[in-house]
Amino acid sequence: MSELLFQLQHSDNNSKARAGIITTAHGCIETPIFMPVGTAGSVKALTQQHLRNDVKAQIILGNTYHLYLRPGLKVLEQAGGLHKFNGWNGPLLTDSGGYQVFSLANNRKIREEGVVFQSHIDGSKHLFTPEGVMDIQRSIGADIIMAFDECPPYPSDSKYASTSMELTHRWLSRCISRFQETEARYGYPQYLFPIVQGSTFPDLRKLSSEFIAAQNAPGNAIGGLSVGEPVEMMYEMCALCCDILPEDKPRYLMGVGTPWNILENIALGVDMFDCVMPTRNGRNGMLFTSKGILNIDNLKWADDFSPIDDGIDCEVSHYYSKAYLRHLMKSKELLGLTISSIHNLTFYLHLVKEARKHIQQGDFVSWKKEQVELLQTRL
Repeated sequence: MSELLFQLQHSDNNSKARAGIITTAHGCIETPIFMPVGTAGSVKALTQQHLRNDVKAQIILGNTYHLYLRPGLKVLEQAGGLHKFNGWNGPLLTDSGGYQVFSLANNRKIREEGVVFQSHIDGSKHLFTPEGVMDIQRSIGADIIMAFDECPPYPSDSKYASTSMELTHRWLSRCISRFQETEARYGYPQYLFPIVQGSTFPDLRKLSSEFIAAQNAPGNAIGGLSVGEPVEMMYEMCALCCDILPEDKPRYLMGVGTPWNILENIALGVDMFDCVMPTRNGRNGMLFTSKGILNIDNLKWADDFSPIDDGIDCEVSHYYSKAYLRHLMKSKELLGLTISSIHNLTFYLHLVKEARKHIQQGDFVSWKKEQVELLQTRL
């Protein structure tokens, strides 16, 4: 498989945290990193200029399932891939649709060939196979693409989790074969990441991590966590996987999570994160700040003219007051969604940048302990 250039720059002496850099054709990514989620080729309420200039995002996500259904592959191919279609000129990652398989439990059937599902748009039936998902992601043109997997629900019994994991492994072998026999469509390399599964069973997580590590992929992902399991169980499974997955390849924990979840998992050896939480929660009035969690709907902010958050490097968070943002949100003004989304994403990017700095300085663990407590404070 093609080699993604990952340079490990610094490892923390008191934890498994590390700082590195990933090089793609569309730019470099400093790790640890948080990746904003742009499901349908758009991070909700934000322009690409917001992402570049305000949030300072280094890489964003697209969703294979949603982009396949709309606008469809014909439009994306005519545009020259998602980069040209949406105007984002930095690195892109696409997930495989496996999580949508998990979330569409009432509208899909899983079998050896792949997954038959009904479109949430018009009810039409479609088949996702490992080979087909590789072809779709070739057409979308992301720098990093994900293997097709099944994400078992929590809780699952051991038999189901084992059967699901083995299916994911067989699908991975088919993904790799298809990936190797096809070419990137737009003149730059793409990199395939496999996904560890196994639910919350340590023996299965160990088996899956060993199988994934043996593929010698350019990077590896940990899936099937943050799906309802207790947070300590998530940390336990993540630690187990990170201890097995290669140190010289980036590790991506999918769909996680809160700011304190991210810091704890950085300490376990994770390099890459994504989650809809900062944008989704922001649109619903929950702001993550350098001083704790702020519910902008609360009456106490109605006449608070102080900045949203002066503890991070964000012009938007400095310029607008809590009172003004509350007014916008209560009035259902669209600008409120944009301001809250910019703020939350900028905060997440600020947090991983600070984590990187403290890993390099050698005081990450003590800094993390303070931050985990502070960030959960309700203001």
